Amino acid sequence: MQTYEVTTVKSGTMNLAITIWVERMYELKDYLKAINETKTPLLDTDDITWEKKFSPFVINRCLSMFYDTIMHSNEMNGLHFLPKRMQFHYLINSIRKKKRFGGKWLSQSKLKNLDVVKEYYGYSNQKAKEALNLLSDDQIEALTMSLNKGGRKKR
Repeated sequence: MQTYEVTTVKSGTMNLAITIWVERMYELKDYLKAINETKTPLLDTDDITWEKKFSPFVINRCLSMFYDTIMHSNEMNGLHFLPKRMQFHYLINSIRKKKRFGGKWLSQSKLKNLDVVKEYYGYSNQKAKEALNLLSDDQIEALTMSLNKGGRKKR
């Protein structure tokens, strides 16, 4: 979807109209916000790029993080052959309005550190995440060294 903006510039005795074309970004957050909060039918607009940029796999993966949407994302994974528009309409009409995606997702390095904290202290996932926020990088490195059992290192 291209939108344009007309700006009038005065140059002495002449008025110039300048047209600026602005490209619309089709981002994952727009689709997720439409499914979870606003219930806006993005794929029903005249702009076909909304449907082209819709990625059902990524949307289902994001929705599978929550207990109340995991069954809907699993259903759409099983019916992956349906058109994108139909999958979007199923999700938009079956998932209740709720603000999701407030928390941060852990990166790969944090997941490795999470395993170290869980093994060293014997914590659950939730307690290890809380402890990981309190520990410095030097402390995590010391925990990793103390858990080193020897042998060949994995590459």
